[in-house]
Amino acid sequence: MTPARFILASKSAARREVLTNAGVTFEVQVAGVDEDALKTPGVDPRQLAIDLAKAKALAVSAQHPDAVVLGADQTLAFDGGLVSKAPNLDQAKARLASMRGLPHQLHSGVALAQGGEILWADADTAHMVVRDFSDAFLDAYIAHEGDELLHCVGSYRLEGMGSQLFDKVDGDYFTVLGMPLWLVLDKLRAFKVLPE
Repeated sequence: MTPARFILASKSAARREVLTNAGVTFEVQVAGVDEDALKTPGVDPRQLAIDLAKAKALAVSAQHPDAVVLGADQTLAFDGGLVSKAPNLDQAKARLASMRGLPHQLHSGVALAQGGEILWADADTAHMVVRDFSDAFLDAYIAHEGDELLHCVGSYRLEGMGSQLFDKVDGDYFTVLGMPLWLVLDKLRAFKVLPE
């Protein structure tokens, strides 16, 4: 049996790397979804991650109805609110400084669609505790990572120097990277994208 055509509807380099390293063959098409339209006041961050993933999967599935399409997105809940990507490095630095010594939750939503319909959707959550780092470390981190931080909802990349920002992470490493891999691989097998 020929595996189904599989498309990742995400521009995230980290998600592409996770799937590639897992040996998954896929195409990439950016969904172009208006994410801000789904960020309504009082929205549940975990549900928003799922809704964003669904929107991306459906947008690409409508263009490629034969393919199984994976949409993925992340949201970050901190201090009772929803955190979005920082628009510049000054705001990224201010955000990281505000999170110093405090916990937050990172939700990674995923959804599979085919033929313009959702086959499955879920989210996984990592509970993160930022350490009480020095201003000198923060300056060095911002200088080292640069504009890459503007592509990350928390203004950090755990797979690099960002690992030094944390005291504790409860949750799956891949979830932090933006892809709850074990959930996704299980469903890719179930929908015949991957062999059992």
